[in-house]
Amino acid sequence: MKAAQITSFGTPDVLRVTETDTPTPGAGEVLVAVEASSVNGHDTIVRAGGLKMVSGRKFPIGAGLDFAGVVVKTGAGVAGFRAGDRVWGTVHPRQRHTTAAAAEYVVVAADRVGLAPAGVSSIEAASLVVAGSTALLALRESVGLRDGERVLVRGAAGGVGTAAVQLAHAMGGQVTALARARHAAALRDLGADEVLDYGTTTSEEIGPFDVIVDTVGSELNCYRGRLAKGGRMVTVGLSAPALAAIAASAIHGSRRIRTFSANPGSAVLDDTAGHVTSGALRPVVHSVYPLTDVAAAHQAFERGGAMGKHVLAVSG
Repeated sequence: MKAAQITSFGTPDVLRVTETDTPTPGAGEVLVAVEASSVNGHDTIVRAGGLKMVSGRKFPIGAGLDFAGVVVKTGAGVAGFRAGDRVWGTVHPRQRHTTAAAAEYVVVAADRVGLAPAGVSSIEAASLVVAGSTALLALRESVGLRDGERVLVRGAAGGVGTAAVQLAHAMGGQVTALARARHAAALRDLGADEVLDYGTTTSEEIGPFDVIVDTVGSELNCYRGRLAKGGRMVTVGLSAPALAAIAASAIHGSRRIRTFSANPGSAVLDDTAGHVTSGALRPVVHSVYPLTDVAAAHQAFERGGAMGKHVLAVSG
């Protein structure tokens, strides 16, 4: 099979699409013919060498976290899936993979897979696996968004941001999106009540908010200061400064900054699919690349400025 692999740590140029053996599912695992996989921040951090304790230093390392495709074969003890099922899911982000989701086939534990939502293509589904489940967990579990609360989504045009805008709207939030001005109309269409241009709007000019969902990872203390009494903030944009701000917030004051590592299992994937099926969560795809152009997809992700996700079309 063809698989995208990291040949050394560095820029997108270290990515190669190579021929390798098709994996075989073991007990409790499923073999999926991958039709699409998206580019996530986790993928670029692994490629750059930022997660060596997880990825290891032995090459090649598999590229790609999420996938949408069709079950080909199931291992012993798998009862919930069968060949022909359309599914989506992720490889485990804290395990080493020689081949991962950006490949023609992937083997994963059955509890990391869910039935893909009906009515969307595999390209569209792949754009929502990590983005949709991360936004759902951030709003439902981390900050416990309640009906009528004022919500700021920072980095609202990205994959997680566009999902957070939609889900916050569906949960009854009064949504303010902070993004590039050119994305304003599209973000209003997704459910934002107000869109602010991040290039001209400072943190001191806005708020207060009951909830802040941050996907950027910078200036966290400044935005934390825009929380109302009892407000909650969650960030998924992790960096060294972000971790320092999170630690400080746990010591000083009640307005704590939360974070988490999105690692969705079947139940969360099924919940996310339900929001897609109901129409509360729609895919936002910026661009589609063939698997052979995985390096170009990573380059586009790192340039930023896109509305929605960069997706790799693998097969199908």
